[in-house]
Amino acid sequence: MSTVPLTQRLESSRRVRDWLGDRVLLLLTLGASLAAIAVMIAIAYKVVRSSHLAFSTFGISFLWGTLWDANKGVFGAAPGLYGTAVTSLIALIVATPLALAIALFLSELAPRGVRGLVGALVEMLAAIPSVVLGLWGILVMGPFVADHVEPSLHDWFGFIPIFSGDPSSSGIFVAGLILAIMVVPIVASICRELFLSVPQELEEGALALGATRWEMVRGVVLSSSRPGIAAAVILGLGRAIGEAIAVTQVIGAGWFIHMSLFGPGDTLASRIAGQYQGAVSNLQVSSLFYLASILLAIGLLTNLLAQLIVRRYDLHRAGVH
Repeated sequence: MSTVPLTQRLESSRRVRDWLGDRVLLLLTLGASLAAIAVMIAIAYKVVRSSHLAFSTFGISFLWGTLWDANKGVFGAAPGLYGTAVTSLIALIVATPLALAIALFLSELAPRGVRGLVGALVEMLAAIPSVVLGLWGILVMGPFVADHVEPSLHDWFGFIPIFSGDPSSSGIFVAGLILAIMVVPIVASICRELFLSVPQELEEGALALGATRWEMVRGVVLSSSRPGIAAAVILGLGRAIGEAIAVTQVIGAGWFIHMSLFGPGDTLASRIAGQYQGAVSNLQVSSLFYLASILLAIGLLTNLLAQLIVRRYDLHRAGVH
């Protein structure tokens, strides 16, 4: 009777286990991917379906309607779109240079022992709950801005409409600053990884050719990371657009469009968070879902744009044109 050598039986058993392991891994990862897609489709379907009543009532004119009156059954999204755009723009204007400075310090200038500590503290900003940050905005930032920042801006630039009006501890400007705090750790973390991925040989070559550290940073680090920085800023924009709780606490809930940044306002997300539980009619609920549909579309577009920029950046680095 012939016998199979022990080594062959072990190899055969190992091949079976490897085959089963590969199939199990494939099924698990495929299932997770399909589950994520299914959740995304389910969310979009529910939001769009629930907004059908408002869409059939107001149509596309809902986008430029300025009135939000539950008693009259008239709703429009323009003030929310304006507030979302302005607060997000303020957040990016404030957060982008701060995030770039933090990323450059941690990747190029900070001593090795300081990088880990400061980097961890910056990233911890992203872990602060929105409601806690909103409370801090009400108790600390809002009064400080109303007593010091907004009066100074009014004295120096009051002739510009956006800096006119009376200083206030709540409003669009304060909401934009709160969003800036939430955007900084996201943009800083991504940019730090981008700067660290720049080949060390390029930086040392620029310094060896006589470039100052600033010239090396500007001509090598920032130049080679430019598309990635743009993608990081867009991801930060998506974070700012979708924030609801902290903005609701400090923006003042004024559903109208005005030029002054010091006055109250509202965003799409904060209007949904503030009024959904107290909605008095099906049309109002559907209008809130209409706002959610707009917000969902904006979020998807910003993320797709960021992915497109990153993909073009990767192709460019690989030499594909």
